[in-house]
Amino acid sequence: MALPEFSMRQLLEAGAHFGHQTHRWNPKMDRYIFGSRSNIHIIDLSQSIPLLHQALVKVREVAAAGGRVLFVGTKRQASDPIATAAKRCAQYYVNHRWLGGTLTNWRTISGSIARLRELEGILDGDGAGARSKKELLMLNRERDKLELSLGGIKNMGGIPDLMFVIDTNKEAIAIQEARKLNIPVIAILDTNCDPDGITFPIPGNDDAARAIQLYVDLIADSVLDGMAAGTVASGVDIGASVAPVEPTLAKEFAPETPEAAPVEAVEATEAALDAVPEEPAAS
Repeated sequence: MALPEFSMRQLLEAGAHFGHQTHRWNPKMDRYIFGSRSNIHIIDLSQSIPLLHQALVKVREVAAAGGRVLFVGTKRQASDPIATAAKRCAQYYVNHRWLGGTLTNWRTISGSIARLRELEGILDGDGAGARSKKELLMLNRERDKLELSLGGIKNMGGIPDLMFVIDTNKEAIAIQEARKLNIPVIAILDTNCDPDGITFPIPGNDDAARAIQLYVDLIADSVLDGMAAGTVASGVDIGASVAPVEPTLAKEFAPETPEAAPVEAVEATEAALDAVPEEPAAS
């Protein structure tokens, strides 16, 4: 078993090195910034690579031990990738709106989840036929509303062991709740983010669709790898199962050695600075 592979080329092609305009930065991110070009901060990917690797190792460890990983990303461009990746690795997600108390008031949230299951039983079972159209319409609306907010965590069964976040500014409440409960947080940090309190920071663009897709795929593949490792450690023959757990994405490029990755990162980031257009399009 091995962690999913990724390379500097993939990060560059995904635009992970592009930060925000220089006037929109958070000074606490200064140590992760390589420089600027045309008033756009350039993220130092030579730091992102080892930090991303550390985060993937943690994800694998949690999954191998049977832990729960919660994917959180409610911004428009992250919503679908977050849900798809979490479902692919049989984990949990919040991709619409974070309800205050989702973690810190789990008992109340559990009650709402129970109501969602009750509605699913009513509307999907024989009980629907005995109700009026108006009542069914109201019940459907209630179910849809609950599904939107809680559908990704209805099978979680308790607070997660690890949280992965896209955009710490957008998901500030979720991070605060995780910190209160001492839940480790992996987060993508753009140049306008606050790295304080993030257990596993990963400097990178948190707006570009290709970058977001790359991040969530790597996290999901690490979960799958951890689950497979945990299954092997338990003595189960996964090769004999009908649908063995295995990472589904094959990565074309990867650093030759962990030691060589930072050197490659510096050279590639320097090249990226020259590749930035003089007047980049506003994102």
